Amino acid sequence: MHFSTTPRRIACAATIVSSLLLAACGSLPSGGAVPGQLSDARPPAAADASRARPRPSDAATARDYRRDAARRVYDLNKDRIYAGKLPPELYAVGTLQVDLDAGGKVQAMNWLRAPSHAPEVVAEIERTVLAAAPYPVPARLGKVTWTDTWLWDEGGHFQLDTLSEGQLQPQDPR
Repeated sequence: MHFSTTPRRIACAATIVSSLLLAACGSLPSGGAVPGQLSDARPPAAADASRARPRPSDAATARDYRRDAARRVYDLNKDRIYAGKLPPELYAVGTLQVDLDAGGKVQAMNWLRAPSHAPEVVAEIERTVLAAAPYPVPARLGKVTWTDTWLWDEGGHFQLDTLSEGQLQPQDPR
């Protein structure tokens, strides 16, 4: 069998390889981000009134601030919040630290426990965190680190542990 290396075949092969490389670059998840560094995830553009700057937080501790930050995420993601108690088995659970500056802007993200089996969830959580910024100004704290656990179902709905409604128990197999 004889393979011809005509310029036309080489050009065709180069086009296919280039297309595949471009497609692969656009579909990589950001789950491999270096701890403490922001990923390449960018917040989606939002134009509604709920994007207004939230009122300042008067929380005296990082633990108290969690409710204000979680409420901000909930307010901007009403259609994505799981209503009621979560199912006994979740698709993904991850714990994320978010460093916020004195103005409520995200400075860094650090996964304490990433759902490594679901890199698409890691990327979506990072996008969601960035899209909710700025967070309430931590007036009494200056900068703050907000730590929360994300509870994610297979349909892409979530709750944050801070505001969770709890979780259903598995059926007893009696």
